[in-house]
Amino acid sequence: MSPTTVTGHEWGHEDLRRAVDAAGVAMWSWNVDTDSLAMDPRGYALWDVSPHQPLSFEKLSEKIHPADRDRVREAFAATRSVAGRYEIDFRTLVGDDVRWISARGQGGDVGIKDRAMTGVFMDITGRKQAEEGNELLAGEMSHRVRNLLAIAAGLTKITGRSSTDVNDMSRQLTHRLMALGRAHDLVRPLPGGQGKAALLGDLMTVLLAPYDDDGAFAGRIRVAVPRMGIGEAAATSLALVVHELATNSLKYGALSAESGTLDITGALAGEDVRIDWKEHDGSGQTGDGQTGEGQTREGQTGPGANPNRTSDGYGSSLIRQTVKSQLGGTISYDWNDAGVVVSLVFAVSRLSQ
Repeated sequence: MSPTTVTGHEWGHEDLRRAVDAAGVAMWSWNVDTDSLAMDPRGYALWDVSPHQPLSFEKLSEKIHPADRDRVREAFAATRSVAGRYEIDFRTLVGDDVRWISARGQGGDVGIKDRAMTGVFMDITGRKQAEEGNELLAGEMSHRVRNLLAIAAGLTKITGRSSTDVNDMSRQLTHRLMALGRAHDLVRPLPGGQGKAALLGDLMTVLLAPYDDDGAFAGRIRVAVPRMGIGEAAATSLALVVHELATNSLKYGALSAESGTLDITGALAGEDVRIDWKEHDGSGQTGDGQTGEGQTREGQTGPGANPNRTSDGYGSSLIRQTVKSQLGGTISYDWNDAGVVVSLVFAVSRLSQ
């Protein structure tokens, strides 16, 4: 390679070689008649092929990702007759690793000397991964916004039906949305890109803290559940269930009386986890299955005064639908003389999502 003089500086082979190395590009030469291909050491390392064996473009293209292979072959074939610069990005498979490579060169008679075409390969894996990450993030944010809007619309509809006036609706809706916010804040990324999760006990404690001035462990609310991770989607659903149960308890159950207590216990049972919500010494008001939409029957007192309570209110419908469709579980109520036990059974696989 003859030296090139530009603005008084002579650029020789070593200068150009150092510039190529600094740019991280690999050089290649392709004979358009024989299909033989030669590369510099960086090129052989990039494609993970031996420099000591004959190499053709057809053979090298076997390492191109199957989804991109035909497109790249057609592009290279077209450069034999189409003049001008070209650039094409594609994926390669090196073992189990997927790499992104950008091939650049000059096509047509202008770019061919002695029947050989030259160009460069550039490893652009990092850039493509960043682009894919940005696209994934944008898609995830769009998905979250749609979900939040759907949840907000559903909560607004349910709250509007069960509220006595505008002020009551505003208060209920604000509390429900704040419960979702507390659950969302608690969820954190897991190591190794495994998603996001929160511990079940931590989630319960944070959600119930506003209902107990002394704290969830020291006051009237006690939490003892298995140590297990709750995924981001499940945390949102579980927050709705816990908030509805706690609100009902505050209005009509154990948390409505100074002597009332709430114990939340849990245990693993095969592929499920069972959570028991136990209220003791409540005010004795009934409601529609702990949803706060009914009235105490005349002449009946005590937490277990009405064993025939129904569960047809909007709050109860919200809980049942969320437990069944979002958490793959079931819910049942058992009223007794001491209060009420709400039994929740969730699929562990759904809680991790």
